[in-house]
Amino acid sequence: MTIEKRLPQWEEAYKKGLLSFWILLLLHDQWRYAYEMTAEIATLSDNTMIADEKSIYRALKRFEENGIIRSELRESDIGPQRRYYTLSPMGKRLLSQFIERNILIFQRPEISDRINSVLSS
Repeated sequence: MTIEKRLPQWEEAYKKGLLSFWILLLLHDQWRYAYEMTAEIATLSDNTMIADEKSIYRALKRFEENGIIRSELRESDIGPQRRYYTLSPMGKRLLSQFIERNILIFQRPEISDRINSVLSS
């Protein structure tokens, strides 16, 4: 199998797991609605992470059922009410601990040096 076929497969598996992280990261600092998150994830990831609204809504529903986020209906300037979401206190703790355990590790010199070595070879 060629790199052109393997890379998209690997990226697809990687991105499925990352969608939860992106959603929770966006909800950390302000209330957002699903469509807004779709566009912002694409923008922040330089269009390497594209999520459809259905995937985002499924994740939001699951997060709310588990107490990670909360939601409320709010008036919209351009149409019907929208459901906005934000992290619950538990969601904030969960995101923080996840970042400490799984994201910040890439800043450790022994890891970042290995990454840079791969990129420079």
